[in-house]
Amino acid sequence: MEPLQHGSVIPLYHQLKERLKEAIETGRWTLGDKIPSENQLMDQFGVSRNTSKKAIEELVQEGILYRVQGKGTFVAKPKLQQSLMGFYSFSKVLKEKGLNPKDVILKIEEVSPTEKIREALELGEDEMVIEMKRLRCANNEPYILESSFIPKSVVQDPKQLNQVGEISLYDLFSQQFNIVVTRAKEAFEPVLIRAEESEYLETEAGQPALLLERTAFDVSGMPVEFCISIVRGDRCRFYTELT
Repeated sequence: MEPLQHGSVIPLYHQLKERLKEAIETGRWTLGDKIPSENQLMDQFGVSRNTSKKAIEELVQEGILYRVQGKGTFVAKPKLQQSLMGFYSFSKVLKEKGLNPKDVILKIEEVSPTEKIREALELGEDEMVIEMKRLRCANNEPYILESSFIPKSVVQDPKQLNQVGEISLYDLFSQQFNIVVTRAKEAFEPVLIRAEESEYLETEAGQPALLLERTAFDVSGMPVEFCISIVRGDRCRFYTELT
């Protein structure tokens, strides 16, 4: 790796961080490789411990590296990246990335909606919804814990939802319910994975995640699904472009 420019206006920790990222992007270090220790980086680049520590910590926070206590710091799996510039299907995104999507259905049952769900789906006081809770996986690794709430008036037979996984939910809407989902409204906020969620997502409680809430609409503008998802922060990254 090229030496750092000690007289540059660019902070040394940022230069070091970029050198480490470049080593990963160019394949010098690959998935699971152990990177040099803080002390080794200090000696190699002539920087302080705080500088090497800060560079590594930022890469860990970004999910590019991960630490194993007592063993060192390693190259993490690359995150699934998804643009927010348009409507998307998680299953189709995975296929486009060369990953194998898999849905594990945890439950399908009729429930009384909360006020929040009722408002999102524009339901009357006595209307019920079908909740489908599932684990969204890529190459058999869980990425998202998701609960979809669908108006009971939309689903003629809840058992039909068991087909989800063989086909996507929105393809099922189109083929079985004659409903075409054309747009969705989403909101995101950072959260920490709770203990009960960590068991499904196969990660530690307290790890960063995104809480995603989506309302999907059909061609007439009627809401047909309200979805609450817990998205692993170490596996997914969303981005947008500003013009």
